[in-house]
Amino acid sequence: MRFEERELKPYAEPVNAQTLRQGEIYFSVQFADEEMLIPIMEAWVFAGRGLDAENHAASRLYFQDVESYRQGVRYDADAAEIATFQIQEEDAINHIFEYECALDVLMRCSLRRRQRQTGPA
Repeated sequence: MRFEERELKPYAEPVNAQTLRQGEIYFSVQFADEEMLIPIMEAWVFAGRGLDAENHAASRLYFQDVESYRQGVRYDADAAEIATFQIQEEDAINHIFEYECALDVLMRCSLRRRQRQTGPA
C-alpha cells in the first residue's frame, strides 16, 4: 500500500469560521508538548452558532463529540449530561481543521518525530 506523495506547507491551515457547516465533522489537533511531538486529535461535529439561550452571540461556535451526535443528541439543557461540547469564539479555532488539513498537521509532526530520532540532516 502506498500513500500519495504531497508537498507540505510549513504552516497549519485551520478551518475558516465562515465556512463551517452545521452537521459536518471537523478535527481538533493539539499537542501535549512544546516540541509538538505528541499530537492529540479528536473528531468534532459542528453543532452551530450561538446555541446558548442566555448568550446568543453568533461568534460562539459549538462543537459536539461525534459519538453523542451520531446517537441523535442535539444541544439543549439536557444534552450536557450525555454529550461533550466544545464552545469556542470565532477567533480561537486555530486548532480545528478539515480532515486533509489535519492530516497535514500530523504528517509534519511525523517528520519532526523522525528528525528527532535521526538527528539533523
